[in-house]
Amino acid sequence: MKLNGKIAVVTGGARDLGAAISVKLAKEGANVIINYYDNPENAETTLKMVEAAGSQGIIVQGDMTKAEDVKNLFDTAVAKFGNRIDVLVNVVGGIMGRKLITEQDENWYNALMDVNMKSCWLCTREAVPYMTGGGAIVNFSSLAARDGGGPGASLYATAKGAVMTFTRSMAKELGPKGIRVNALAPGTIATSFHDKFNTPENRERMKGIYPLRREGDAEDVADLVTFLVSDDSDYITGTNIDINGGISFS
Repeated sequence: MKLNGKIAVVTGGARDLGAAISVKLAKEGANVIINYYDNPENAETTLKMVEAAGSQGIIVQGDMTKAEDVKNLFDTAVAKFGNRIDVLVNVVGGIMGRKLITEQDENWYNALMDVNMKSCWLCTREAVPYMTGGGAIVNFSSLAARDGGGPGASLYATAKGAVMTFTRSMAKELGPKGIRVNALAPGTIATSFHDKFNTPENRERMKGIYPLRREGDAEDVADLVTFLVSDDSDYITGTNIDINGGISFS
C-alpha cells in the first residue's frame, strides 16, 4: 500500500473526481479528510467507500473560498488524526457557466477566480505548516489553461492558468522543505462537469478526434493523483501534467 498511514485532505472530495480520488487514496492506505460544500449525501456515500477500503475518514463541510472554512477543515483534520498532513489534493474548482467578455461583470470575475485560484491558495497556505518532508500537493488546472478554453470560458481558463503558475511557484518555495507540488491539466473527463457544461453531440464528436477515441474517467485521474502523491514520483515537482487522451500536447 503506497500511502499506508498517511493523512490526506481532498477538497471537493465528495463527488466525481474528488470521490474517486478519496477512495483511491484510501485503497492505498491513506486516512482521508473529505471536504464537501453542498451535498452531504454524496459525502456520506464517499465516506462509506473510504471505510469499506479499510481506511479511516471524516467529512467536513466548508466553502474553500472562505478562509474561516478552510481553517476549520484543517483544524478538524489535525484534531482527528494528529498534527500532520501528508497529502493535499485541491480538487475544488469549476467553470460555473459560459459568458463572453461583454457579458462579464466584477462579480463573475471574482467568482471564477475565487473558486479556482483562491481556494487553491487558501488550502495550500493552511496545509503547509502541517507538512514535512515527503509531503505532496496536487492542484487541478485544465486543458483550458493551455488553449484558452472554449467559447465563454475565458475567465475559467485564466484562473486555471493562474493555478499552473502557482504550482510552479510553490514547487520552488516548498521543495527545500521536501514538499512536492504538481498539477493536472485534464481534458474531457466523464463527470457531471461535462454533463452540465458540454453537449452530448460535442462529446461524441470529440471522441472521434482523441487519439485514444474515448473520454477519460474519474479513475484515470485518481490513478495519476495517487502516483503524484506517492514515493513513486519522488523526483517530480513543479509539473502540470496533461491527462487528455492525446488531444493536446504541451
